[in-house]
Amino acid sequence: MQRIIFLIMFGMLLTLSACNKTEPVTTASSIAKEKSAAPEISVTSITDGSTLKLSDLKGKVVLLNFWATWCPPCREEMPSMMKLNSAMAGKPFQMVAVSMDEGGKPAIESFFKESGFNLPTYLDKDGSASKVYGLTGVPESFIIDRQGVLVKKIIGGIPWDSPDVASFLEGLMK
Repeated sequence: MQRIIFLIMFGMLLTLSACNKTEPVTTASSIAKEKSAAPEISVTSITDGSTLKLSDLKGKVVLLNFWATWCPPCREEMPSMMKLNSAMAGKPFQMVAVSMDEGGKPAIESFFKESGFNLPTYLDKDGSASKVYGLTGVPESFIIDRQGVLVKKIIGGIPWDSPDVASFLEGLMK
């Protein structure tokens, strides 16, 4: 009797696993690593719908930040990100804030309107950017140098407008 129950359970397990959506396999070797070339991604601007490829930003220091409107640490770091973005205006720097919101552009625009925040925001429509960067949650940020090398991965929110951050980024611009 126990053997029959085991066989039925095993058969159900096989059936259920066959019904799952198959996702591309992300191996440890395909996830972004510090001191390696930053993986290429394409994201869509919420402003005009244009596509931004990371490779288009070579020659600039890039702050690639993954965030969501529902994330308290993301909300907390946003004012300092806005200050940093303003302080870096006119320098070889580009902030790329990639929203992970399922509500897409309408959710982000509503959040910006209610909060008064505003950042150069993009969508990862198919989730490929978050996969290749090995996201474990939000916020997660990646600093990429002018040659396209991933210099630093930061998990969690930080005060982006601190003098140490500005000094670090400006050092990468030389």
